[in-house]
Amino acid sequence: MAFEGFGEYAIDFYDGLEADNSKSYWDANLDTYKADVRAPMEALLAELVPEFGDGFGEGKVFRPYRDVRFAKDKTPYKTHCGAVIEQGRGGGAYYVEVGPAGLRVGGGCFHFESDQLARFRKAVDTELRGAELAKILAKLEKAGWEIKGDRLKSKPRGFTEDHPRIDLLKYRSVYAVRGWEPDDVLHERATLDRVRKAWRQVRAFNEWARDRVGPSEKPRR
Repeated sequence: MAFEGFGEYAIDFYDGLEADNSKSYWDANLDTYKADVRAPMEALLAELVPEFGDGFGEGKVFRPYRDVRFAKDKTPYKTHCGAVIEQGRGGGAYYVEVGPAGLRVGGGCFHFESDQLARFRKAVDTELRGAELAKILAKLEKAGWEIKGDRLKSKPRGFTEDHPRIDLLKYRSVYAVRGWEPDDVLHERATLDRVRKAWRQVRAFNEWARDRVGPSEKPRR
């Protein structure tokens, strides 16, 4: 199945889910989710994997169900549909999402385990690798990306406040995101070109993360 855009009711489906995040709403609108959201997302990912999967994996569309075991918010369903190509969290990722806000794409390190964080800081500490990442992120910001992540308020242990890349060293996760509000393109094949172009811009960031951080070596819990 070739990607031809997200379905006509994709945004309406999530607008409704935000208003009524219940099993009854989900069950009543499941066919819309499958036809206008899930199937197009799977088709979009399938067309992107040949270019971006090398060194990162086959990719997956995330489950629509929230993990509410330890959450105060017990609403059962995610109010967006996300998909990713990654070899393991933290080691670089190509991300795409559709939801009420429209289309969103991202790349980088969305989560670090302790061993990944140690490798990240070791690389950032060196003039060669650290300066390389700083240049990559500056270029993304100039192109309209937002650099986000979880950051320490103070310097990490073992580093001084006058380190030339102290702002980068404070990150406990770091990634780039950008998005487009709902528009006609969302329902057209042109969305494929939009995501492909964005992922090409974030490729250098992901390859830096793949080569300098990589997947966690800690046992999965």
